[in-house]
Amino acid sequence: MNRRTFLAVAMVAAVASPGRAAKIEDVPSYLQEISVTIRAGGSEGSGIAFVRDGTTYVWTAAHVVAGNRKTRKVVAGGTPKTLVEFDDVQCVKMLSENGRIVGMLAIDAEVVRYSDADNGHDLALLRVRKKGFLTRSAAFYLDPKIPKLGVPLWHCGSLLGSSGAGSVTSGILSAHGRLIRGSKFIYDQATVVAFPGSSGGAVTLADGRVVGMLVRGTSVQGFNLIVPIRRWRKWAADAGVLWAIDPAAKMPTAKQLDELPIEDNGGKSPGTGGAMKAFPFLIRRVR
Repeated sequence: MNRRTFLAVAMVAAVASPGRAAKIEDVPSYLQEISVTIRAGGSEGSGIAFVRDGTTYVWTAAHVVAGNRKTRKVVAGGTPKTLVEFDDVQCVKMLSENGRIVGMLAIDAEVVRYSDADNGHDLALLRVRKKGFLTRSAAFYLDPKIPKLGVPLWHCGSLLGSSGAGSVTSGILSAHGRLIRGSKFIYDQATVVAFPGSSGGAVTLADGRVVGMLVRGTSVQGFNLIVPIRRWRKWAADAGVLWAIDPAAKMPTAKQLDELPIEDNGGKSPGTGGAMKAFPFLIRRVR
């Protein structure tokens, strides 16, 4: 499929996922609508919005928000425990009018669920503190069939941080199931253009359905690693947050959501991703 055909497919696409049958007339613009910049701990990355019941939840890479993680020792029932907490992060939305950037909107968000980059899946789910922050919602690829190699992909993220917010690039799915030394989990590989700031950004099919999250790159442009939706979805189910991917999944009560543990690595230090130095995180340092 050449680029002209790819663009023709992408500009008029139907997203076939449970609870979402709406036709997307302009996929790149739609991807910009569901993409935000994440600011945390002196770094900037990308995020993917998912809206339920008027609340905006945002998926991002765990390493993007790791700088806001802190621990403290507590005693519960006579047993010492390590309590993991996160300072709020900021979700930043660029505003445009008539083809011009006219400003930005920055809203605080809390970390709801977190699986760190070294010991876990490098995924984090945020909850924006203001209702109605965004109205467009990501649609995830929920088909059990793995997308074929060579399928066209979009990537939308904050390339070079907020200065490149909402950048849309294209490529193909170039490999399945990479097992990189130092990691116990699989990654898919994509040729979409990515820069520091892309971490946490959506990688989608031509029709806009999210098939992965971009988390790592290399010194060679066009070799990027994504957390594939099949791994992402399994972790979400295990972590009790599948409802933030699949609209058909039951939403927990507010009490149940508040009772979820933030992370699942037992309070261990999340590390810095050093085991995979050849594939660095794509975050932008701002200080």
